[in-house]
Amino acid sequence: MTTHDSEVRAFLERRIDAMQSKDIDRLMEHYAPGIVYYDVVPPLRFTGTEEVRRNFIRWFDGYDGPITLETHDMTVVANGDVAFANMLHLDSGNREGGLQSSIWVRETVCLRRSNGEWLITHEHVSIPFNPENLQVWLPTEKDQTA
Repeated sequence: MTTHDSEVRAFLERRIDAMQSKDIDRLMEHYAPGIVYYDVVPPLRFTGTEEVRRNFIRWFDGYDGPITLETHDMTVVANGDVAFANMLHLDSGNREGGLQSSIWVRETVCLRRSNGEWLITHEHVSIPFNPENLQVWLPTEKDQTA
């Protein structure tokens, strides 16, 4: 693992901490002004920090209390001033209305370093599903084949 790989991992861990605590200002410090963010909710593509901020607030507001993100299988590749990471998150918490939910989320993040600071320039989030029945993978099924 390179120094840059370690820097990016630490950066992403700080971002996950901000997500779990629903700290929108600290979270948004991780995103470049021109961020392009693909999510699983409409309009599916969010451009710029204001749109991404509104999308995160929508996500935060869907939970009554904290959000738990368990990160699994994180891979980071950094070279010079660019880095790429992919990972799985087990996204859990109490949803509004009292529903306890857990869902697997896949994430790919692209970063650029400018003036010694890493920022996310592109992010893609997706929810894995079983193509045979179009059902979302349940938390206990992460490593099972279709």
